[in-house]
Amino acid sequence: MAKKQKFPYLIGSKWTAKEKTFGWRHFQVTNRKNEGETVFAELKAACDHSVRFWLNASLLKQREIWLPGWKTLDESLPEMYS
Repeated sequence: MAKKQKFPYLIGSKWTAKEKTFGWRHFQVTNRKNEGETVFAELKAACDHSVRFWLNASLLKQREIWLPGWKTLDESLPEMYS
């Protein structure tokens, strides 16, 4: 039986950083890399395609840092407006 792939829908997924990352908040996964048991995702800024970086894909599960999809400030930081 084939081993189940971690993060099967990673490529093409969209993410919002709760804090600016390299000057931006909205990113899309453009590539993935497996190194042993660890999966890395290459993220590209939605508004500046020259901004790219690799990230341990498991960090995308941390909702205090990353939110799935592209969110507005109101959606991603509701505690600021309370």
